[in-house]
Amino acid sequence: MRALIAIAVLALAVPAAAQTPATSLTLADASSAPSGRVIIDGASWSCDETGACEARGGTNQPADRACRRVVARLGAVTAFSWKGQALNEQQIAACNASAG
Repeated sequence: MRALIAIAVLALAVPAAAQTPATSLTLADASSAPSGRVIIDGASWSCDETGACEARGGTNQPADRACRRVVARLGAVTAFSWKGQALNEQQIAACNASAG
């Protein structure tokens, strides 16, 4: 019984960030970064003045589709990761081109 309690305590002690795959992007034009939170497909995006953005939540969808939806609202990106799946340079170029 003690072992079960110890396992439960350890499971609760793991930070939520370690359990959630990263969702982030870097905007090509930092000046286009929104000043407040922006909700896109259920993901709450927050950006800093350098154009680096992170999100929490979001629907289950392929990373390339999520990229197109975000780029359509926020502008071109130089890096994009959706729930732990990072797009490569070719995928990012296609994402940016589809929004233009």
